[in-house]
Amino acid sequence: MNKSMTGMLQKLGPLLGFFVIVIILTFMSDNFLTLDNILVVLRQVSINALIAFGMTFVILTGGIDLSVGSTLALSGALTAGMLSSGMDPMLAVILGMLAGAAMGAFNGIVITKGKVAPFIATLATMTIFRGLTLVYTDGRPITGLSDSMSFKMIGQGYLFGIPVPAVLMTVAFAILFFILKKTVFGRQVYSIGGNEEASILSGIRADRVKIWVYSLTGLLSALAGIILTSRLNSAQPNVGVAFELDAIAAVVLGGTSLSGGRGWIFGTLVGALIIGVLNNGLNLLDVSSFFQQVVKGTVILLAVLMDRKKTA
Repeated sequence: MNKSMTGMLQKLGPLLGFFVIVIILTFMSDNFLTLDNILVVLRQVSINALIAFGMTFVILTGGIDLSVGSTLALSGALTAGMLSSGMDPMLAVILGMLAGAAMGAFNGIVITKGKVAPFIATLATMTIFRGLTLVYTDGRPITGLSDSMSFKMIGQGYLFGIPVPAVLMTVAFAILFFILKKTVFGRQVYSIGGNEEASILSGIRADRVKIWVYSLTGLLSALAGIILTSRLNSAQPNVGVAFELDAIAAVVLGGTSLSGGRGWIFGTLVGALIIGVLNNGLNLLDVSSFFQQVVKGTVILLAVLMDRKKTA
């Protein structure tokens, strides 16, 4: 088998795996392949997919971001706080997203200017952002949000019969796919992950690119947090715990290399769908939530082992 054929099979592997899981679950549960259930899966997948899209950029540069779940929680809480104080809903949403981008930029600055490893830096900010969420909410849910229909639409509404979160996920995917494939910034992201030293020597300002990448991840995490706040009609201080693991899993399942420089965002979308379909299918089959963790962990482990084999 020639190299191009092998590369194509590696790229299509996650998609084939997704279809195999769908076929198996269709035979095992009568309720799986129904329109109502597909819409439920799309709504559930959108939160993880949005975070995973940002994580793809981070991992392509050779980094990692463990703070996305805490960023989601703090952005959602800040947005809910502004809404409950009577602020215009759209202004609150914009400010909430900017707050998420600022948290991401802070990560980027600590990593690039402070010369701290991404794992350590974002592990620390994960704790800081979670602590700030608990301080801001006093450890209690924020309720009594706006009655604005436009805000409720973000998490609960439909557009042409499709859940709005799924529409937002699709729009974000299209924009980010274009950025990675067709822009100088996208090529710089790949270049830094492939060989950072060579990228700097060729004139790429790696620090600036990384700060933008972490800001983008913060922005997308905040959007996911706002969708969740709208869906629950409240901000929960403990929401988003372990979301970073699902996001990293989606990226790895989609074929992006943890060592950076190789991967594509379409694979991340497929990875998020695999996790969403697995969760949904196991729930329909009434599998214990404890055993679900075992299944999910096994799938992720297999994906990482395959990634190691490719990079060996």
